[in-house]
Amino acid sequence: MTTSTLPNRNAPSGKTAPDAFLTMDNVTKIYPTPSGPNVVIKDINLSVKEGEFICIIGHSGCGKSTLLNTITGFATPDQGEVRMEGKKITEPGPDRMAVFQSYALMPWLTAFENVYLAFDAVFPNKSKSEKEAVVQEHLAMVGLGDAMEKKPPQLSGGMKQRVAIARAFCLRPQVLVLDEPFGALDAITKEEMQEELSNIVMDHRCTVLMVTHDVDECIFLADRLVMMTNGPAAGIGEILDIPFPRPRDRAQIMEDPLYYDLRNQALDFLYNRFAHDDVA
Repeated sequence: MTTSTLPNRNAPSGKTAPDAFLTMDNVTKIYPTPSGPNVVIKDINLSVKEGEFICIIGHSGCGKSTLLNTITGFATPDQGEVRMEGKKITEPGPDRMAVFQSYALMPWLTAFENVYLAFDAVFPNKSKSEKEAVVQEHLAMVGLGDAMEKKPPQLSGGMKQRVAIARAFCLRPQVLVLDEPFGALDAITKEEMQEELSNIVMDHRCTVLMVTHDVDECIFLADRLVMMTNGPAAGIGEILDIPFPRPRDRAQIMEDPLYYDLRNQALDFLYNRFAHDDVA
């Protein structure tokens, strides 16, 4: 593979790009505590293009999940605002779907019923046959065509995560928000799910924001890696462009010296420039 030129590290400019699909302008979130206000994130500025895959990384407590919650509408910024297509986000909506590490499946329902329940809630006026067809299509898309009648206790961790992804994608969201979705999976299943997600996102042109602690996962999946400073009052310290073309071949990428340059830049940010006190 031809060696690529090392991309520039980008510091956040504080300006919103005119062609941005999703924008965060000076987003600050404060939670009250017995000892006083806790500023979790402060003055977050980020512009995301439609169809872009953004990974967000940083040490525990830097407000990554809080930032995602302002995008989904589960949390309202105390200062600043989040906009999608120019419209301010004030509440959750089916145009922004979240997938969590915990799967959030109803254990008494089958995989089919878990996905059907979500689709029916958003599209109640569609016919039963239409709903069933969409649910079957998306479970087959994630490789669960033969397991859709199984309940969560009968499914492996990877299969449960596939159900959660099928449930999110069947609603055709404009933005998919992922909060460490593969953190609880074993290494082999994790790589399989990364491949699956990469293919699905590319096929459906969905905009994705994903929190993870895995640098290698970021480099394989992301178009840009957003690196957070430590909390409290965490912000965006640096943004790293990931220029590998899609579709991506993991083995090919790992043969490219650029892969290790990118990896070393991210690790230097996390473990040298913004190391926790207890990190050597």
